Amino acid sequence: MGYCARPGEVDVRLRSSDAGLLQRGAELVRKVFGEAVYAEGVETMEEVVVRLARAAGVKLATAESCTGGLVASRITDVPGASEVFLGGWVTYGNEAKVRELGVREESLAKSGAVSALVAGEMAEGARKRAGADWAVSVTGIAGPGGGSPGKPVGLVYLGIAGAVGVETVEKKLVPERKTFKGMASQAALDLLRKKIQKGAHPFSKTEV
Repeated sequence: MGYCARPGEVDVRLRSSDAGLLQRGAELVRKVFGEAVYAEGVETMEEVVVRLARAAGVKLATAESCTGGLVASRITDVPGASEVFLGGWVTYGNEAKVRELGVREESLAKSGAVSALVAGEMAEGARKRAGADWAVSVTGIAGPGGGSPGKPVGLVYLGIAGAVGVETVEKKLVPERKTFKGMASQAALDLLRKKIQKGAHPFSKTEV
């Protein structure tokens, strides 16, 4: 048994000449790590998201700031993504967030662009405008500048909107621009994956 850690994910590798032992090992890994296990073999996170969305018959949309469209790009790397992906917005500036996604100016003034409040409004705006079942949003500070004691470089907020409401998640990622973008896009796709798998269940917390 071994592992390979990369930004945003860890590969767990099992090898044995005993097929039964290998199967029991895989079952143990799934039991220990639970929903953190998103795939077996070589399937990527974006491939899992598209596969699950197709199976569930749901449509997706994205709203991105700090990732610059990377989430949408990864989804559209997957053959057949057009069956589930309706569209995405890259709203890098505040004006674009207001104009394109309906983010409230008072929300930006109160909490700033990098906040749970704005992430939630971005996700809901994308969901409504695209007519999607699920929409995910990303807003954060990729660095190297732009951070503050209250909002350091590496801080990111994710939002996900569905028919039952909006949920937001705060994460602190690696404060290096390219690595940050990759990890933030991975986190956004993982959030989509988990919600599609769970279906239209009530969120544990709602923040609009």
